[in-house]
Amino acid sequence: MSARAWRRALVTGGAGFVGSHLCARLTDSGTEVVCLDNLATGSRANVVGLEQRPGFRFVRGDATDPAAWQALPGRFDLVLHFACPASPADYLRLPLETLDVGSTGTRLALERAHADGARFVLASTSEVYGDPLEHPQREGYWGNVNPIGPRSVYDESKRFAEALVTAHRGVHGTDTAIVRIFNTYGPRMRTGDGRAVPTFIAQALDGMPLTVAGDGGQTRSLCYVDDTVDGVLALAASTETGPVNIGGGDEITMLELARRTVEITGSASRIRFVDRPVDDPARRRPDARLARERLGWPRVGWSEGLERTIGWFSRSVAA
Repeated sequence: MSARAWRRALVTGGAGFVGSHLCARLTDSGTEVVCLDNLATGSRANVVGLEQRPGFRFVRGDATDPAAWQALPGRFDLVLHFACPASPADYLRLPLETLDVGSTGTRLALERAHADGARFVLASTSEVYGDPLEHPQREGYWGNVNPIGPRSVYDESKRFAEALVTAHRGVHGTDTAIVRIFNTYGPRMRTGDGRAVPTFIAQALDGMPLTVAGDGGQTRSLCYVDDTVDGVLALAASTETGPVNIGGGDEITMLELARRTVEITGSASRIRFVDRPVDDPARRRPDARLARERLGWPRVGWSEGLERTIGWFSRSVAA
């Protein structure tokens, strides 16, 4: 993968799940990092260890607030825009805020990147494909999205953000890239965020039934967070504009994921089937050829990554 030394980076949403891993990786590489987060869904605990290290600074502020941007000191040569509620539980609880950060937040982040002459990367999502009619999903697929369904606040927020990034690049020449992140999992996920991996793990560790939606036949392609970070930073270091899919290549059913979670944890939990959410995609798997060919991007197998994640959750519970 491409390597590039960044002097100073800004990560919006940097106290969130993926954002905190990006902050850690950049700090480890010697980059000075500013983390901007309003903690609506992120946690200060995710970056508290970084705050003891030179070159890292946490700033509590809202990416949709112009005053928060004006208060950020100095110039950046990398802006990673990851601020946004990403789990169904969060964006359904914060629908207007989700739309706002995709529009106003993205515009303000782009303006700062342009003013500083920085490389800008937008964290988009596989949700722009909706419930896809094409499988696997390539970057040129336009998607099958319900614009007024319960998931639309997140889907359309990201679709608009992609359009805004593309327009800003065309009009102002801003150095931008778009990464479409598929289902990512790993340490620092919240047990109550509504996504399958942390939900199944928490239920298994508590000895509770694992709640599988529908018949469990719907599929996802899971990507371990270290791999997602590798992909994001490889894209940032490249000259690619995107969109570029970053996601796991191993497509598994939710029932298989639940059973494997029970197996790894050694839990006595049973599986309980529940109603499937509205507009829940039936199949989800990226066509990741572009990332492999242009970025040289590798992956950790989903089963190995699941074992690492369960280990982290187990240690967190014990602590």
